Amino acid sequence: MPGGHHEVNSSGGGASRSKDEENGGVGGGGGTRGGVPRALSPEAVPAYPPPESEEEESWVWSQIKAEARRDAESEPALASYLYATVLSHPSLPRSLSFHLANKLCSSTLLSTLLYDLFLASFSANPSLRSAAVADLLAARQRDPACASFSHCLLNYKGFLAIQAHRVAHLLWLQHRGPLALALHSRVADVFAVDIHPAARVGKGILLDHATGLVIGETAVVGNNVSLLHHVTLGGTGKAVGDRHPKIGDGVLIGAGATILGNVRIGAGAKIGAGSVVLTDVPPRLVGGKEKPARHEDVPGESMDHTSFMDQWSDYTI
Repeated sequence: MPGGHHEVNSSGGGASRSKDEENGGVGGGGGTRGGVPRALSPEAVPAYPPPESEEEESWVWSQIKAEARRDAESEPALASYLYATVLSHPSLPRSLSFHLANKLCSSTLLSTLLYDLFLASFSANPSLRSAAVADLLAARQRDPACASFSHCLLNYKGFLAIQAHRVAHLLWLQHRGPLALALHSRVADVFAVDIHPAARVGKGILLDHATGLVIGETAVVGNNVSLLHHVTLGGTGKAVGDRHPKIGDGVLIGAGATILGNVRIGAGAKIGAGSVVLTDVPPRLVGGKEKPARHEDVPGESMDHTSFMDQWSDYTI
């Protein structure tokens, strides 16, 4: 790993920290010290709902630790890695911060700096923790290849990329563009996922496989959306300003789909694999044009790419 001699140690960063720093705040989260961002004002934080309950995060974290202990016992070759990345940490934010820092560090962008950056962001902004838990649940529920929560946390580059993006987005909102863009560049280099730090992304997101995903600067992605590999939410090459797609809640976008321009994809829509979309797509309806009705199934959650398409869409080819 580039810059591996700078990796954070398994105790969470090596250097001793005050209680305030360990809780993610510098003096309670009100200031900036050593490159660690202050907590944002509520209006600046993306509008994810607050955590449904701390118990949900605790439950997911307990599952991750139990899975890591099981895997360490069954595969001794991974025991040290699992201890350093999961089992030595007291919470999901610390484990996730440690893992992201060591994934994204380089010889000049040190893991210790990244660890402090990620931990402060997760600690000071509960919405980021809520979104991470929702993303873990989404992967476990929607992807039959996701064998465990710990597998997603450790190995799903789509999950890791979206968590890093949310921190880059916070930096962007704080007018810390150079650091946000540097983090964005590392995510693109390491995970092959290119999400501009200004793009707004909801929670309950599944980036399935994730390779080659591109989301442009003014794009908006709603909650409970699933996107497969090589999806592009891009501009037309001509427009300036607000020029990227707006994706509604519960949308499913198939592999290789390209959506260009400031178009709206309605809630619950399905965009088939390989599609090129240049115009608005209405919310998903069934029953035909004469008796339209919303269908209870949410494609972004069910991952059903084909059912009912001829009943709700004029866009079926």
